[in-house]
Amino acid sequence: MVEEYKFGSITIDGKTYNFDVEVRWTGEVLRWWRKEGHTIDVEDVERAVKQNPDTIILGTGAYGVCEVTKECKSFIEEQGIKLIIDKTEEAVKTFNIILEESKEEEGKQNKIIGLFHLTC
Repeated sequence: MVEEYKFGSITIDGKTYNFDVEVRWTGEVLRWWRKEGHTIDVEDVERAVKQNPDTIILGTGAYGVCEVTKECKSFIEEQGIKLIIDKTEEAVKTFNIILEESKEEEGKQNKIIGLFHLTC
């Protein structure tokens, strides 16, 4: 569960990260790099897609500066994965809501991955 997001940092399960992260429904947190700083393209989401999640949430930064390419959107959706794109503050809230709701539903864990850009 993401506890706090503010420009340049994110706190997840008591640990603060100062770099962009990939957060998985399992609680695993990985460093997330993009080929181009403010563009999210297919190769930037491939690792997450390989996990076969139900949902991917892309946090495009504090001001929504990161642009998600059409090819990236299509790539994710063609895999049957629900895609949510929003500014990081809202994306984090959505991630927490979906994660919490799926824990409350008996027998159904939503496999969700959040890719969060922390600045811009």
